[in-house]
Amino acid sequence: KFSKSNGVGVFGNDVKDTNIPVEVWRYYLLINRPEEGSDADFTWPDLQAKLNNELLNNLGNFVNRVLSFIAKPAGVGYNSIIPNVPDDVSGDSHNPTKELADKVSAYLDQYIEAMEKVKLKQGLKIAMSISKEGNAYLQ
Repeated sequence: KFSKSNGVGVFGNDVKDTNIPVEVWRYYLLINRPEEGSDADFTWPDLQAKLNNELLNNLGNFVNRVLSFIAKPAGVGYNSIIPNVPDDVSGDSHNPTKELADKVSAYLDQYIEAMEKVKLKQGLKIAMSISKEGNAYLQ
């Protein structure tokens, strides 16, 4: 159990000395944020698992896939230029794209609701769900 008076836990100076990027700590602290009076547990293996499975394998892969596709030459990708969508094109012509758009739209509504209620942990989980859907779509 974390105890400031007994020196048990990971403190700011400990965090700094780990050389783990601050973004990883921010993500970990938000995703493990205690809900309504409960305690948060910290373990090094859990931090490592969240880094590998959520930040790298989920979000990192999604961002890499999107940026790589955009950077591919014309005909294979977008030649580093994101095109405008013509007015006469709809996701209805490509069922997987329509399904993704519907899911992301629903997640976006949930995300906005969570953030308006200052439910940061819930909002972050929803954002990571969007990343997971994007990964599945691009595979």
